[in-house]
Formats: sequence, structure tokens, C-alpha cells
Amino acid sequence: MTTVSTEGFDPLHDPARSREPIVVSVDVARRISRDVLDMFSSSDIHNHGAMVSAAAALDYQLRSLLAALDAEEGRTL
Repeated sequence: MTTVSTEGFDPLHDPARSREPIVVSVDVARRISRDVLDMFSSSDIHNHGAMVSAAAALDYQLRSLLAALDAEEGRTL
């Protein structure tokens, strides 16, 4: 079994430090999600900074889209 060290590791999403997404309508969340995806689709995969920016933006937007879907369906976490 391989052991992975978490020393010096910063997770993409840390609930203690991350802000909650603003809940918008599903239509708005869908449009923004497409815009964010388009914005980062041509990022250089060999550029670490570009990949971190893309990952963070896409993570936040996916959380926002899920929050919008949950709100539409009346779900709470």
C-alpha cells in the first residue's frame, strides 16, 4: 500500500477557508458555467498557474451550479 504525504499540501477546496457560492437561478448558473468552461478551454496544460486558475474557477462554478440545482429542487445539504 502506498502512503501519500499531505505535508505541504493545499486542497483545491477547503470548506474551512472556501466561500460558499452565491445561489443564482439554474439558467444563470448554466450560462456562467458555459462561460467559465469556454474561458479556460484553451489554457496551456503545461502552465501550472493556468491549470491552478482553471481548476479553482471550474471547481467554484461547479459548486455554484449544484447549489442552483439544489435550490430549484428544494434540497438542502
